Amino acid sequence: MTAPTNAKPTNAKPTNAKPTKAAEQTGASGPTRKPDAATTIAWAAARAGFDLPVRVRAWDDSEAGPLDAPTVVLRSPRALRRALWSPGELGLARAYVSGDLDVEGDFTEGLRRALRAARSAQSGHAAGGRSGWGPGRWAEALSASALAVSRLGILGPPPAPPACEIRQSGRLHSRARDKAVIAGHYDLPVSFFRLILDPSMAYSSGFWTSDDPDYTLADAQRDKLDLISAKLGLGRGTSLLDLGCGWGSLTVHAASRRHARVTAVTLSAEQGGYTRERLRGLGLADQAQVLIQDYRDTQGGPYDAIASIEMGEHVGADGYPAFCAALHGLLRPGGRLLIQQMSRGRNAPGGGPFIESYVTADMHMRPVGETVGLLEDAGFEVVGVQAMRLHYVRTIRAWLDNLERNLPAVQAIIGPERSRMWRLYLAGGALAFEEGRMGVDQIVAAKRE
Repeated sequence: MTAPTNAKPTNAKPTNAKPTKAAEQTGASGPTRKPDAATTIAWAAARAGFDLPVRVRAWDDSEAGPLDAPTVVLRSPRALRRALWSPGELGLARAYVSGDLDVEGDFTEGLRRALRAARSAQSGHAAGGRSGWGPGRWAEALSASALAVSRLGILGPPPAPPACEIRQSGRLHSRARDKAVIAGHYDLPVSFFRLILDPSMAYSSGFWTSDDPDYTLADAQRDKLDLISAKLGLGRGTSLLDLGCGWGSLTVHAASRRHARVTAVTLSAEQGGYTRERLRGLGLADQAQVLIQDYRDTQGGPYDAIASIEMGEHVGADGYPAFCAALHGLLRPGGRLLIQQMSRGRNAPGGGPFIESYVTADMHMRPVGETVGLLEDAGFEVVGVQAMRLHYVRTIRAWLDNLERNLPAVQAIIGPERSRMWRLYLAGGALAFEEGRMGVDQIVAAKRE
């Protein structure tokens, strides 16, 4: 959640502060003696020009903010110190992942309110501020912030980042760095992913074809795999390259349901080993092979069809033209390529400090039109584009529901810090797709005869 910096300065709504017995009055000129923490935070927010979008409970059990909102629990001054040293989403993400900050109530709604307030504040600042925000008003807000920092006791050295924060080194998108990035996100125990994914183990957007309450995540993933198979024309004896096969959902589906011959490629040792076991257990080892390697080492073919399901985001901006050229070279004339890939809005950044620091570093997302252009530059004829943004909202919410329902088991497998990271990742991801800041698209292209 990103703290707003500029909104309604002079007529902020009452914050329903609930001071402790030790609290004193907080006047227009600042705290008089020793106000409680929540009152100080609400007062500083008002002087900075915005209403608290969520309720706040501080380490001294004081509360402030709207009564009907989720409650942000600040367990110690260290939560605010993290935000002070790393303003914006990274500092607050560190506070949540570390456990210095928690949320009671609807977690996603808390994020939604905070982000809405932040965007409103930022747009007001971009427009030159609101009426009454002259130099004197800015000086008052800065003075109030400084006084609040002192009163709250949050001055001090920067706290160490949570242990699960990503620390990458080496040249961007070198083979060694890419392998480390993929391992950091995907090489968690498969028992964890089984708790949040559907039985097919599809870690990509489903395709929701029904609003029936009995229609589940598993149904949406099955329908997605059927949709991909139909678009690629998979059938008995068709050769398919599943580039970035994940946990094997498409590989198994294409081999068992469509009787295709599949070559699956993944850089994740955990995913590759699990997919091999699945194929052996289903008696499909002679029909599908799994290669644990960098996509740049892929040879063979030409293939009748190639699928790349939410793998292209890891290729990087500079490497994407070569990626498209390699796909073109691996496909037979008349063959089809399907790329399912996340995109970003034209004016949306995609990714962000939290994603880069905790989820998957080095990801690159672009507007879908730019990806279409790169495929055409490589010699493909793009024959269809299908937006699936709203399907991803439902998919991620289903994953988040699974995580919440299985939280004790998740914590036992990956630990409390990483569990909180995944909760923040899924809730924030669902909002990014819901609000159109990110999308996901299926692009079908053909290699001319």
